[in-house]
Amino acid sequence: MNRLLALSLLLSASVLAGCAAGNHPELRPYSAEETHQLALEDLNRRGLSYDEFQARKAQLMEQPQLQRAHEFDNRGEVNAEVSLPSKARQG
Repeated sequence: MNRLLALSLLLSASVLAGCAAGNHPELRPYSAEETHQLALEDLNRRGLSYDEFQARKAQLMEQPQLQRAHEFDNRGEVNAEVSLPSKARQG
């Protein structure tokens, strides 16, 4: 019985160690071309009218890709926390 218990503990520990090994691919930032493609795909999914779709697509297509990437980089990091006024925090 002790052998069965020890074997099951060893097996479960090896399974957990394998899951936590970090065999996941590294996340990397999107390139300017990938960002542009994602924006076009998102535009296709929005269900806009034909005229509005064409207008927004024209805006995306006329912007140089380097300019869009530069604008994105100038934003910096965004804090997800919402700062509340002191009165709202109290109650």
